[in-house]
Formats: sequence, structure tokens, C-alpha cells
Amino acid sequence: MTRSPSLVVPALYLATTAAFADMYVTQPLLPQLSTDFGISAASAGLTISAVVLTTAVSSSAYGPLSDVLGRRSLMVWGSLLLALATFACGFAPSFGTLVALRGLQGLLVPCISALAVAYIHDDLAGYDAGTVVGGYVAASVAGGLTGRIVSGLVADAYGWHAAFGVFAAVTLAGALALAFTLQRSSERPSRARAMHDLSVSYAGMWGHLRDPRLVGAFAIGAALFFGFIGIFTYLPFYLTAAPFHLTTAAVSWLYASYLAGVLVSPIAGRLSGTFSKRLVMAIGIAIAMAAMLALLAHSLAAIVVACVVLCAGMFLAQPIAPMFVALTAGEAKGSATALYQSFYYLGAVFGSTLPGLAWERWAWPGVVGTCVASLVVALLADWLLCGRNPSPRACRGAFVTDGAAGATCVVRHRW
Repeated sequence: MTRSPSLVVPALYLATTAAFADMYVTQPLLPQLSTDFGISAASAGLTISAVVLTTAVSSSAYGPLSDVLGRRSLMVWGSLLLALATFACGFAPSFGTLVALRGLQGLLVPCISALAVAYIHDDLAGYDAGTVVGGYVAASVAGGLTGRIVSGLVADAYGWHAAFGVFAAVTLAGALALAFTLQRSSERPSRARAMHDLSVSYAGMWGHLRDPRLVGAFAIGAALFFGFIGIFTYLPFYLTAAPFHLTTAAVSWLYASYLAGVLVSPIAGRLSGTFSKRLVMAIGIAIAMAAMLALLAHSLAAIVVACVVLCAGMFLAQPIAPMFVALTAGEAKGSATALYQSFYYLGAVFGSTLPGLAWERWAWPGVVGTCVASLVVALLADWLLCGRNPSPRACRGAFVTDGAAGATCVVRHRW
């Protein structure tokens, strides 16, 4: 069967949107889940943390596996299994079963989130990688927004079971789109060779932790998501209390500020091809920090604007970090980008809990201060670690990738 290269990118974006929608599908359903299963609101929140935690833990495994088995196989079959797991969630007979199935979803989400950037850089010839990666991040933002909004609308009309059915269908469509557009790898290695390559690939993954530039990018990803999820997790507590007294429905409309990320992410990809990637990340981080501080205002209009600016800053920096990782890793790029995903989601795990401790002691200023501190860490990582000179071994990998002369390694990648 002849596959159309022009359909690869739309298929990748559809699968990405579906995978990230699956992650956040229960966020607006928490009150219904709490009522139906007779559990507390905090317990219902486990349907979110279970996905984030297992995504963080499993992401690092996909890179080495993809370096051996090929990214296409993992992306297609992982998406198909994700569709089945999402569908099964709608028929969970108990809350414990639902949480377990949500954890299974988290194990499968990295088949897209941990491999897409490496696939774009290594397997999409004829495309501008920066622009496509920016579009991928925009698709991930659109997925998160869709999962939060559409699932709520469906659940209001037909119940929370139907919401899982809708997103299972979307995920299945994404999996089939990948199956019919992504090119097959040329040759499967023998079993003995595959096991050897797998051990080498895992060794290469942990070897990435010896490169300070990669460690810096991992820290940036973790710190960005820590601050972002911390703000949007505890902002409703601030806005539903005095002096605002907003309803839950009114607060939920603040998620529309995520649309700024959809618009900014492709722009970030283009900017990274013109300016230093470290500079673009630093500007995005600084914008997000300023927006967080503006959230201390007692004006609702100012807070709404600050949320939009925060999303813009976040998604100006966030697409560049995994791109920086893919370009910096001379070898085993799939392992490097998967390891980045693990750090990124670990940042979300801590960002959804630690700012809560600050809330209990210092209220909203404590949350803002904690999240701003996380972005200070991101700036320091960009300045002190990502700016280190690349090692000769890393440069050799870059020369092979770019076909460039040794002296142009740093210039071509615009560190």
C-alpha cells in the first residue's frame, strides 16, 4: 500500500490530540464520579494523578524500545491499546477498577508523547522540524483543552460513561490514521540482536544524564510543568473565595486561556530556527514568571489576562525544550526524548501536590511563590547547564545528523 507523506503530519496531530485528551478526560467529571461511586473529591482526583504518575514512570521505557523495535510499531499499537483502555474505563464496575484503568492509560500515552518529537526529527524528511514540533505541541494543548471541555459537555447530556466512549472513538481514529500513513521500518532485527540493542539503548538512555546540557533541558521541562499545573490546580480555590466568589462553571472558562498555547506553539517552533533556542526558552520562562506575579492582583480582569499571558509564555518555552533534547542527543534520540517526558510529568506530579502545602500555610501568595520559584530553577538550568559547551562525543553525533563540518556544530543547532 502506498502511503501519502502529506497525510503523516495530520495523522500525527490527530493521534496526539486524542492521547492528551484521554489524559484529562476526567477532570470535569470529578463531581459525577464522586457522587456515583460515593467517594470524596480528593479521592476522585486520583483519576488524574494515576494517569500523570504512570505516564511519568513509563515514558523513559519507550525510547529504548523504539530505538530497537521502531517508532511506528510502538506508536500504532500503543494508540490502539490506548483506545481499548479508554473504552474500558466507561464500563468500570468500581472506582478502584477505574483508577487502575486510568493508570493503564497513562502507561500507553507515552507511545505518542514520548516518541513523537524523535519521530519528527528522524523520520519526517522534507519537513521543517521546528514548525512540525510546534504544531505537535499545539495539538497536545488542543487535546488537553478538548478533553476538559468536550467530556464535560458529553457527560452533562449522556453521563460520564459516554465521555469515555467518545474519546475512545477519537483515539481509535488516530491509531488507524497512524497505521495508514507512517512508513514501516526497513528490517526487523533478530531476537538476539534486538535484546543486545535494547540493553545498549538503555545504557545510552542513562548515559544522557551525564550530559549537563540534557540534564538542564530535563530540569526546564519539569520546572515548567510544575509551575503551570500548580497554578491551574489551585487557582479555583482562590477565585471561588472572597473577594471573587466565582462559581465552578465560571472558573472553568479560564481553561480557554490554553488556546494561547495553540497559537503560540507553532510560532515558537519558527522562532527557534532563527534565534538561539536557549534565548527563546528564557524569554518564555520570563513571560510566564511575570504572568504568575500578576495573578496576585485583586482584579478579575487582570487575572484573566495573566492566565492568557501565562499560557503564552509556557508554550513559547515548552516546545523548545524537547527540540533542544532531540538535537543535543548525538545518539539514542528516542531514549533522550522519552527521558525528557519522564522528567516533564514528574514535574506535574510534584506540581499538583507541593503548592497545595503552600496553600494551606500561606494561601494564594504561597502557591504563586512556589510556582515562581520553580521557574527560577528553569532559568538557572537554561543559563548554567544548557549553555555548557557540547562534548566531542555529542558533537560527533550532531555532525552525522546534520552532515556538517565539526566547527559548525554549535552554530547549526543555535544552542
